[in-house]
Amino acid sequence: MANILLADDGIEFDGHTPENGPLGGVESSVVLLMQELAKRGHRVHVRNRCKSTLDYKGVDWQPIDASDWPQNIDLYIANRGDKLIKRMPSARRTVFWIHNPATYLLKWRYLYKLWQVKPAIIYIGDYHQTTYPRWAPGGEQHVIPYGLPDAFCQAQARKTPPAPRAVFTSNPLRSLDWLLDLWATRIEPAVPGAELHLFTGAATYGAVGDQKASAMNTVIASADALSGQGVIVRGPVAKSQLIDEFGEARCMLYRGDLNETFCLAVGEAQASGVPTVVRDLGSVVERVIDGVTGRVATSDDQFVTSAINLLTDDDLWRDQHQAALEKQRSWRWPDAAAAFEALIPG
Repeated sequence: MANILLADDGIEFDGHTPENGPLGGVESSVVLLMQELAKRGHRVHVRNRCKSTLDYKGVDWQPIDASDWPQNIDLYIANRGDKLIKRMPSARRTVFWIHNPATYLLKWRYLYKLWQVKPAIIYIGDYHQTTYPRWAPGGEQHVIPYGLPDAFCQAQARKTPPAPRAVFTSNPLRSLDWLLDLWATRIEPAVPGAELHLFTGAATYGAVGDQKASAMNTVIASADALSGQGVIVRGPVAKSQLIDEFGEARCMLYRGDLNETFCLAVGEAQASGVPTVVRDLGSVVERVIDGVTGRVATSDDQFVTSAINLLTDDDLWRDQHQAALEKQRSWRWPDAAAAFEALIPG
């Protein structure tokens, strides 16, 4: 049994948050990883911006400004922030878990701490690892993808195809405007009665979302204006409701983004059996098996054609739906937790 501590100085959340409303992918991943490590018999602590002390599912949550941080830590996981890297010098091992493109580390406040501490850097995908130059400081490098939550891996194969309903579940600033243009001008006109349901909005991202709410709301307003063409703004929803919505979705449509290093939104949809069409950008190419569980389009024209095909071709949908259920739910949080566990000094 090891003593494990994760520190995060981002937005406010705790172990209860995913059950009560929308939560971003990084924060959800922290909750699920720490709960899984606790299941494996470790003493698990989180120090973050939670409102108050919470002991939940074996995880000890306390505010980051609490004075009584646990000692005798075997594995210290500094999550994202540079101020956390040197926070636990007595830990037997320090690792630095990052989630955004690693170019943000190329600032002096990160570089000198990474050079001094040399923590193992944990990436969440192969594309992600390529965003950190080889010359930059740090310790070992490990790729540990996010696990897929078990809740998204329970869907059974549908006997009948859903109605022509597409979904979008990512950040509205990640090319939703691009998708709306293709939907209004090319996809919906070719599929009368098709709907595009948008599960997106600033609430998912806490204080960070508040800072970008104006820009997000501008995109959402454009979506509202397309209600006559089947665009329906649903807003962010809790994971439990999103799972139900995936059960009624014919496909997920998402461009992808060079600043996205995993795309849990696509991972969750694929694990739920939702065929997905993306462009060949960033990490989404790691989430979709091209031609098997969806399409990794190399052009906008191919994206449009692939979307129309999935919305109208029952046999294609059935094949890709079944393939997603069979192939896209093999790496889950127990696997990711075991990979972190392997970092604990012997």
